[in-house]
Amino acid sequence: MKLHNLTPALGSVKKEKGRLGRGEGSGSGGTASKGHKGAKARSGYSSKRAFEGGQMPIQMRLPKRGFKNINNVTYVALNVSRLQEIHDNYGLTEITKVALYNEGIINRGDKVKVLGNGDLSVKLTVNLDAFSAVAKQKIEAAGGSINA
Repeated sequence: MKLHNLTPALGSVKKEKGRLGRGEGSGSGGTASKGHKGAKARSGYSSKRAFEGGQMPIQMRLPKRGFKNINNVTYVALNVSRLQEIHDNYGLTEITKVALYNEGIINRGDKVKVLGNGDLSVKLTVNLDAFSAVAKQKIEAAGGSINA
């Protein structure tokens, strides 16, 4: 392979249309490669987004359902038994959102609520977003503390 042998890949380079509408001798006179009449042949043409040629557009054909409540807060639920597992597997005594994220248990930006299912036998410091009443009792009964 040498410099004088290099060529672009087949089909990657298109020939320019040149000067459009400058007489039949140019090869693109008359209709200037725009076909015959119609909106697309006119100057200043631009189609609307999602325009389907006058047919009822798909976003109008499909039904609307429900709504998204902007005040809705969704929590990732962690049971007390899961806190025990996290302590056993990862050795964490202080459970925070950063620690859970670093271990791959939650995603960035998730809000976490601790629920009361299961048992806890270790003293933990839990610093998360929300707690159920039963979860608070079980964490404090095991000698732990809560920082909401």
